[in-house]
Amino acid sequence: MLKPSILVGILLFALCLPVAGLAQSGSSPAKQADALPTDKGDLVITFLGHGTLMFQWDGKVVHVDPWTSQGEYSALPKADLILVTHEHRDHLDAAAIKAVSKPGTIIGSSNKASATLADAVVLKNGDTKELAGILVDAVPAYNIEHMRSPGNPFHPKGQGNGYVLHFGKTRVYVAGDTEVVPEMAALKGVDVAFLPVNLPYTMTPFMLVDAARMIQPKILYPYHTGDTDMDKLAALLKALPGVETRIRPMK
Repeated sequence: MLKPSILVGILLFALCLPVAGLAQSGSSPAKQADALPTDKGDLVITFLGHGTLMFQWDGKVVHVDPWTSQGEYSALPKADLILVTHEHRDHLDAAAIKAVSKPGTIIGSSNKASATLADAVVLKNGDTKELAGILVDAVPAYNIEHMRSPGNPFHPKGQGNGYVLHFGKTRVYVAGDTEVVPEMAALKGVDVAFLPVNLPYTMTPFMLVDAARMIQPKILYPYHTGDTDMDKLAALLKALPGVETRIRPMK
């Protein structure tokens, strides 16, 4: 018998449309999901909100930056792998991590975030590790322009991670809290990119366009969108040839 996660992926792919994702218990609304083909079956992406995502692929479940404000995590599939980009409360939530953990769950995190996570595997900028059978690259995520005060960026260089996840031959870049940074130029062969656009903490819409132009993903999902005017952002992104922009609810 096929596992439930595989059945969900097959159903979503058969529809070939973004559809309501896994329903949550109580009055919480269903979350939207997309299914993308890979060389090892469908990758199902559930858009939980803000900076938190769930990936289901090859019988595995990956949660990125789970945060209890985005839904009832106890009703979601348990994680084989949890990735934490950095230590801020909307990305490192112990209650959400506990809710989606099971015996054997692996947690990968930035060095600073690992201080409050038991047995976390630390990934520093530039590290590549195989976690739960998935290759993960940790890449820099930081601010250059946006500061709490002069010389004090919201996200200092070297403390936070973005991640490139290798789902077979499909590469998915989850940028974390970052502006457009020079290291993005080294990201090659990205199929799917999640780029943040939430002032004053991450990118402006124009920064996001510059980042997308630098990375050239096949599919771009703006995420961690805050109060950004998504219609205006979508209009800006139309100028990027070869990049398909998909707007999903990720406020």
